[in-house]
Amino acid sequence: MQAEHAYESPAVAIERFVSASRQPVLMEAGEDPLPITAETFKIERRGATVRIECWNDTRNLVRRVRSIKLDQPGRLELEIERFGGRVGTLSLVDLANPHNRDQGRRGSRLKYRERFRRALARQFPDWRVAELSTEPDLHHSLSPSHPRAFLRKGSMGIAAIGAAEDALDPDGALSFGLIWLDYLRHRETRISLGGLAVFLPASSESTTCHRIRYLNEDAARVSVFVHSGNDEDAVDPQDYTNFETRLDPFADPLANFSSDFVSWFERVLAMPDVQRRDRADGSVSFAVHGLEFARTSGNHLLFGIDHKHACGGERHLQEIEGIARELARMRSANASDRMNPLYTRQPEAWLEAQVRARLDSIDASLALRPVYGQVPQFAAGERGIVDLLAVSMTGRLAVIEVKATQDIHLPLQALDYWMRVKWHLGRGEFSGRGYFPGIPLTAEPPRLLLVAPALEYHPTNEILLRYFSREVEVERFGVGLNWRHDLRVMFRRARA
Repeated sequence: MQAEHAYESPAVAIERFVSASRQPVLMEAGEDPLPITAETFKIERRGATVRIECWNDTRNLVRRVRSIKLDQPGRLELEIERFGGRVGTLSLVDLANPHNRDQGRRGSRLKYRERFRRALARQFPDWRVAELSTEPDLHHSLSPSHPRAFLRKGSMGIAAIGAAEDALDPDGALSFGLIWLDYLRHRETRISLGGLAVFLPASSESTTCHRIRYLNEDAARVSVFVHSGNDEDAVDPQDYTNFETRLDPFADPLANFSSDFVSWFERVLAMPDVQRRDRADGSVSFAVHGLEFARTSGNHLLFGIDHKHACGGERHLQEIEGIARELARMRSANASDRMNPLYTRQPEAWLEAQVRARLDSIDASLALRPVYGQVPQFAAGERGIVDLLAVSMTGRLAVIEVKATQDIHLPLQALDYWMRVKWHLGRGEFSGRGYFPGIPLTAEPPRLLLVAPALEYHPTNEILLRYFSREVEVERFGVGLNWRHDLRVMFRRARA
């Protein structure tokens, strides 16, 4: 409590806070915020007793105030007494205060935390909730976005994690759940922690269930509950076998272009540091260190970085060559201005270009070409990972995931792509649709290769990989920090 308000009575402190706030609300764990207005809020004094009442069309809240717990700009925390004498905390928050920009989301998390507690009691009636938290734990990489719980019954334990209906990333719950399980196993050494329970909103469970099918059941028994409203149902991940994925036939990129058009390509490719990428749909992309500046679309050549324009002839070709020269100068490993947006933009794409150019330095068993990007395609939102598909000299596919910065979710997001490649491979679709011409592909599951700067692997990545099924053969490659200049593998580690 601030010194200047240290001797205020609770009633005076509440009145002062409400009158000074532009958007005051009442917040209590497990409930939606209640807006405070002159018509919906009342303070009642009876001797030393202070009661507050707040209401809307669907709810009426009455609490006895015992004391002020915290008084700071934009926030007043009250110790209150509910009916039956139970003591709790009620917060008055000014949502217009800059310090409270995240309070609406925090209130939503607290509300779901109480629903999560009730769901645990329903699904595990014989177990005791020994711990339940939405607080961040940065040291152990535990997010406040997902409430986590530790349940006990004698010497046995269960880890649990949940995602609310408005969770920004329900797919991320499994990553944090496995990290939470692993942390509890190291902390609770006398407890047998054999399982993880994941609670997800209805219609958001598909990705998590697909991932669970390729986890090691001996390492963790993962169960999934789907909730809607105040009810939840258990689902079986083994029932989720259909993927949202598409493998387009690979078209010859130069088959339908005139000789004049081909000569344009050759002029552009002759520019320093320009790389060509053939797409499955028959289009061709031109980039400098991964940053695209031109591509074909139908019978047109489009150029530009942020906005594409149609090339109409020699004048535009000279402009395209000028863009390529400028990109080669600004987007160079020896560039003097390393804060320039053209240098810092799309680091994953730059690292991908280096991997393509030096694939033999990553793994000498891989054929240098062909190498495909983003095939198969699937609806996955913004992943921040570059997907490559290569093949070994013996015909075994290799999924290569490229990431330039730390990402907790890298292992499971890489698994998403690997699963789909395996699915199409099992149906013979790569050879049947024109990929890897002349190379007999084996039926072995693809290898999964993760490539990132050596110091940019998140500490939890290795933890998550330990829970993968033995069917998923994973290796991590750490490249030197100077990868823009020279791609060198500093370490290569198979999954423990």
